Amino acid sequence: MLLKKYALAISSVVLVLANLTLLNTTFAQQIPSLKDTFKKDFGIGTALNNAQIDERDPQMTAFIARQFNMATPENIMKSALIHPGWDTYDFTMGDKLIDFGRKHNIKINGHTLIWHSQLPPFIRGIKSQDSIRTFFADHIKTVAGHYSGKVYSWDVVNEALNEDGTMRKSVFLQYLGEDFVTEAFRLAQQASPKTELYYNDYNNEQPKKRAGCIELVKKIKAAGVRIDGVGIQGHWHVGKIPLQDIEESIIQYAALGVKVMFTELDIEVLPRNFQGADVGQRMVANEQSNPYPTALPDSVQQQLAADYEALFKLFLKHKDKVTRVTFWGVNDANSWLNNWPIRGRTSYPLLFDRNNQPKPAFEKVIALKK
Repeated sequence: MLLKKYALAISSVVLVLANLTLLNTTFAQQIPSLKDTFKKDFGIGTALNNAQIDERDPQMTAFIARQFNMATPENIMKSALIHPGWDTYDFTMGDKLIDFGRKHNIKINGHTLIWHSQLPPFIRGIKSQDSIRTFFADHIKTVAGHYSGKVYSWDVVNEALNEDGTMRKSVFLQYLGEDFVTEAFRLAQQASPKTELYYNDYNNEQPKKRAGCIELVKKIKAAGVRIDGVGIQGHWHVGKIPLQDIEESIIQYAALGVKVMFTELDIEVLPRNFQGADVGQRMVANEQSNPYPTALPDSVQQQLAADYEALFKLFLKHKDKVTRVTFWGVNDANSWLNNWPIRGRTSYPLLFDRNNQPKPAFEKVIALKK
């Protein structure tokens, strides 16, 4: 009799949990879809982490599939992870991402082939130009070749410029010279001829860095090498969105005959003493560095909403030039800004809160199409 009571109790709990799951799924389906709202304008993307790619949470998977039609891997295709040893490649998670995209009709943007950061540890021990050149060429040929016909696009080179538009002093510039960017695109084109090829950077809407980016594009094209687009990452700060610079950049990049996309969009609401997204920069935690540990004040929430509204108005104004808007994370809990440039902060930079519920910013963005 006692066992029967326990069985009934367990059955009741299972039924309640099942009903809650059904309720949450139904509610999620009632939230307007970003990808459907802007389907005639531009693609809507997100960055995906390992748990999301593995589909560990069915509700999260359904939410992603409903809201987004493009995705970029947050980390798994960076060279430190996909090319951990000189002759060793690990395509496990990347292949899972491709399967995820096929299953849910989501186009995958590969990120990234050449970047000065998150390099394999063995690179630090290399002091030979020939060895760096071999790594550079083999990495692009192998990785781009493996995903040829599987990814829609590649961020071929990421963040090769300084703020003043000059070339960043990376290991690639040091050993291969300024032509390494052009050569990266040449190799990527050979390895994956039907994939769109992009240059990606942060702050490249700012005039000096934009000028350097324009020169890069011109140089690549002058060499007879294909470049299909320029990605503006879009890591901005609440109340300080450089709308005029962004619009000028859209116009000037498009005039070069390339597509324009916003590849890592988020709006920081927490204090920071510098601009940009250089992952090498850090701040020291203090009493003022995490001002909203439990909730975002309404005044900041409304400013965030106004900023996103203004941005999407601009994107829609130039929808003939803008092909994709990708958020750097599905919701606030997934954002890298919780741990950069200070670990353990509570940030609120995206359209969905930590429970995938729409924020006022989401409502403002969706309302632009009503």
